[in-house]
Amino acid sequence: MDILWTGVFALLLIGYFALEGFDIGLGMLLPVLGRTQEGRDRVVAAMAPFVLANEVWLVAVAGVLFGAFPSIEGDTLFGLYPLVVSLLVSWILRDAGLWFRRRLDGPAWRAGWDWVICVGSYGLALSWGMALVAMAGGLSGPPISLPGLGGGLVVAAAFAFHGWTFVSWRLPGQVTGASRTGRALLVSACAAAAPVTALLAALVPWLLEHTAPAGTLNVLSVMLLPFAPLMVGAQVWVWRTFGPRRAADRIPSFF
Repeated sequence: MDILWTGVFALLLIGYFALEGFDIGLGMLLPVLGRTQEGRDRVVAAMAPFVLANEVWLVAVAGVLFGAFPSIEGDTLFGLYPLVVSLLVSWILRDAGLWFRRRLDGPAWRAGWDWVICVGSYGLALSWGMALVAMAGGLSGPPISLPGLGGGLVVAAAFAFHGWTFVSWRLPGQVTGASRTGRALLVSACAAAAPVTALLAALVPWLLEHTAPAGTLNVLSVMLLPFAPLMVGAQVWVWRTFGPRRAADRIPSFF
């Protein structure tokens, strides 16, 4: 059972990087890809249907961490405290920008929130990269460091590449001037998830040593695993419904 839940945790975290990575990357590239307000509206509309579905993966990661790995949850959050705060603030800023940019008309209002989206997205990418470096070092050093910043830049570059590929797939020839296939999107997703995949591969023995007791894992299995098909089905529905050339008018109104 400990192997099962370690695998579930790894799959959810890798899935978050592979899916939410393009949302974060597009937010970072928003001022570059959208030189005009109309262009930025098009970029935001392209990722809008996927944002909430992708964020569910991070919520699931937190739930599995608290339930299946209680002995490391406190140490990890305490050791990464500045980065956890940075992640939460950046997440709030990015999502606030997405929600509020269309609440009022006017170029200044929308442009201001577009910059909030960009700043929040950079904060997410850099914070995740620094967190991965700190975890790789066993939380023995300061969470914010020069090597950590280098890791943040690597993750930011991977997310930016994933975002560029996604919008080239979702809106072929309209924003980037390029057209990408689903295979190219899969490659960029693997690139976005590569840093966390490498870290998890190194941490597997440590994770297995710190799983919850067997009884707790059994209860979690009964409570949570039946919802896994629902989560996967919802993801499949989103991608089939909002893929390229499909019902461009089906964009959530709150964006």
